[in-house]
Amino acid sequence: MTQEALLNQVSSLLDKSGLRQGALFHEVSGIHLLRHEAPTSQNATVYSPLLCLILQGAKDVGTNAKTITVRAGQSLIVSHTLPVVSRITEAAPDLPYVALVFPLDLDLLRSLAPAALPASGARPSEPFSIHLCNTDDQIEDAIRRYLRHCETNLERRLLAPITVREIHARLLIGPHGETLHKLLWHESAASRIFQATQEIQTNLARTIVVKELARDVGMSSSAFFEQFKAVTGTSPLQYQKDLRLLRARDALKTSSAKVSEIAFGVGYESSAQFSREYLRKFGRSPRQEREFVGFE
Repeated sequence: MTQEALLNQVSSLLDKSGLRQGALFHEVSGIHLLRHEAPTSQNATVYSPLLCLILQGAKDVGTNAKTITVRAGQSLIVSHTLPVVSRITEAAPDLPYVALVFPLDLDLLRSLAPAALPASGARPSEPFSIHLCNTDDQIEDAIRRYLRHCETNLERRLLAPITVREIHARLLIGPHGETLHKLLWHESAASRIFQATQEIQTNLARTIVVKELARDVGMSSSAFFEQFKAVTGTSPLQYQKDLRLLRARDALKTSSAKVSEIAFGVGYESSAQFSREYLRKFGRSPRQEREFVGFE
């Protein structure tokens, strides 16, 4: 019943926006709402730490090394910034794919974590930074109330922040809890790999030296490489390459800078290499991407 109520609430918000299908950023709540009436082709993008609830339909999401299918009634946590490939697999005009994406506040999670330690008998979760489980009814109820609290200025100021805190607390004590605790615990492998991914993102144009990254997070090179791949589903070099290409794609779509400038800006020393790798990943060259969005 809770899932149906949340599905109806999200569908109503999408209807009011006039968006029949696609993605809507619900500005007052900070939640992204999605609806599609047909399966989609693969889409490469970057996920930041988030909670995604599938309310209707299904999708595949993952990396080159591992793909997860998430269906209605399930949710996934993405604990690290991660280049992913996703594809909606179940959607139809009468039963569209409907989902919501709730961004995670890592500082809030850290403040709550000491009081919300996982049960001692909890089953260890996999190191992969995408964690799937059946959605907790209490999480759905809290998100439903949060969206309702965002409807008026008074409740948005007084009640919405309390409900945001509740959502994060419930994530820590619910099925996703162990995955999040491993991320937040400073000495864990997940936390150290998170530090490394932050370093790569911050200095995206810098050439990666795995030995130096490993040293900076207090790991041996071999352990770092193994754990990085276990958590992100890819190697440090491939992780950086995917982020570079995705950031370049955003620049091609939103700016009129020259292709060569964009390539150098994300760390490529050769425009030709950039164009080859861009074509391999996205199926069209940077210039075709630029023409597609109308800058040339």
